[in-house]
Amino acid sequence: MSYFDPLDYGAKADGEKVDTAACQAAIDAAYANGGGTIIFRSGKQVLAGSLILKDNVWIHMEPGSTLKCSGDWEDITERFDEGWVNTGCPGSGKFISTKEGTVNVGITGSGTIDGSGLLYMKSSEFALDSYDPYRPFLLFLFGVKGVTIRDVTLKDSAFWNLRVSACEDVILHGVRIRGDLRIKNCDGIDIDACKRVRISDCDVSCPDDAISIKACREFQSYGACEDIVITNCTLESRSSAIVVGVDAMQPIRNVTCTNCVIRNSHRGLSVNLGEGADFENILFSDMIVETRVYKNWWWGAGEPIYVSVAPWVKDVIGACRNIRFRNILCRSECGAFIHAEKLGLASDIVLENVKLDLSVWAGEVEPRYDYRPTYEGDYAGMIDVPKEGIAGIHLENIKDVVIKGCEVRWSTNPDSRYSNAIWARGCEDVKVVDFEGKAAKAGIAAMDMM
Repeated sequence: MSYFDPLDYGAKADGEKVDTAACQAAIDAAYANGGGTIIFRSGKQVLAGSLILKDNVWIHMEPGSTLKCSGDWEDITERFDEGWVNTGCPGSGKFISTKEGTVNVGITGSGTIDGSGLLYMKSSEFALDSYDPYRPFLLFLFGVKGVTIRDVTLKDSAFWNLRVSACEDVILHGVRIRGDLRIKNCDGIDIDACKRVRISDCDVSCPDDAISIKACREFQSYGACEDIVITNCTLESRSSAIVVGVDAMQPIRNVTCTNCVIRNSHRGLSVNLGEGADFENILFSDMIVETRVYKNWWWGAGEPIYVSVAPWVKDVIGACRNIRFRNILCRSECGAFIHAEKLGLASDIVLENVKLDLSVWAGEVEPRYDYRPTYEGDYAGMIDVPKEGIAGIHLENIKDVVIKGCEVRWSTNPDSRYSNAIWARGCEDVKVVDFEGKAAKAGIAAMDMM
């Protein structure tokens, strides 16, 4: 195996001098060799600007090593200028990235890649617009066939931690992600327009979505995002722990999520279709989900299970079908929320062996429903408690629903906003089998379905 050390190419590795040129020289030498491994040594902190991985070049982070993104925007020479709808800011960049057509890249080892996120904040106090208008993705891998990332720690990104776009044959295993919980748009893992992806044994704690499966506007020419496996992960988020969507300019299909523990999150398991493509064949099973309500600047309202089909940025919407939630234990401040703008947009949805324990266990913000993101209509931007209250399972304009072996339980003294165990309006072909649950208060039915 061929190893290439940035120290041999002039890196100081003192955490102060910017060693971009030395790191890129090591990468280029490995590429010229036909492939190789770039070694970042234990006890060394290498500070760098934008780096570009190339064919058959892997990075290995030794224990105690750090590769740190420069906090100076001028060092971020790889830029990605897209509109706010897709990136959340007017201009962004890339710390570690690839060019389209690259093959076989990887990052391994138990060291740390640090995004210097706070250096791109205007202040240390969280505010909705407290970040600098220009900030880099930590890892942005685009157009690669064969991606492997194992065991590394990603921390303090200024933007999405790990974005994988238009790639095929992706393995993400044992990755630890630690995002500063004050930084907006600091997602954990974003899988965008990719095919054949396996995410396993990862531990993610970040302010925005922990794992997001999407098909973004800027890469819609690369087709569907499909054949995605997520398993054995522990997740924490101020937004959704696992979300399919909301970006959907191409279909998203064949997604399985199993054996995960979600804690202290704003939403748990989310299927959020907001654009014109279709979702199908999405399975969630064998999960423990703990959700609570945070502030309004994060999408969500403590929903352990969330399905929404409603236009986001244009009055165009696709449809979703074949969605399954099985063997899921939920402790939450809000019920399962399943909503479509109109009948026919969401169909064939099954909840089986789902247990929901509802209480205001965190108690910082009152329970409510959050219909965001929505474009227009009765629910546009709505964050409120509807007149019917908060149900254990809320169904709205859904076709072909099965609720089997499920249970809703309320705390000893339920919050006054809690209502029916099941509430349904505008639905068609709803089957409830072996259900256990009462209304949260006297005078209303356990199941109110019209």
